[in-house]
Amino acid sequence: MQRRADVCPVEFVIQRAAGDADLDGIVALEASSFTNPWPREMLARELAESAASRLYVLRTADRAVAAFCSCWLIVDEFHINTIAVDPAIRRHGLATRLIRHVIAEAVQGGARRATLEVRRSNTAAIALYRRLGFAVCAVRPGYYSAPDEDALILWREGLENGPPNP
Repeated sequence: MQRRADVCPVEFVIQRAAGDADLDGIVALEASSFTNPWPREMLARELAESAASRLYVLRTADRAVAAFCSCWLIVDEFHINTIAVDPAIRRHGLATRLIRHVIAEAVQGGARRATLEVRRSNTAAIALYRRLGFAVCAVRPGYYSAPDEDALILWREGLENGPPNP
């Protein structure tokens, strides 16, 4: 069954992460989503160091942290470091909504372009990023481990022009 891109059947709110409860939820979601999750200490630094780093959570009625995104705003470049959605509620457009939100806030902060890395085999994520206007620009051979895999480097220019049509 196809889902319209502008329909999201899950009610949610997106906020900047704050405090130990959010950190606990992010750490748990990171561990359930990735083979090499970021350690709690690294995520805690991202939460504490707010000059460049930004950590967002997407909340639903029954999940305090249903999704999260860790990113950096460095001058006019926006770096999406990691994004994850609770496996039980994937494929409902939450990642799209979260990325659109964090990019909109980054544009408010002066971002004009965005970048991220993704596993070459993560076809669902690559399709999502392409729908959001990102293009593959380079490859980092052997960037990921467990399993060993190349990373695709994606960029999106012209953030200030708004999101692409869905």
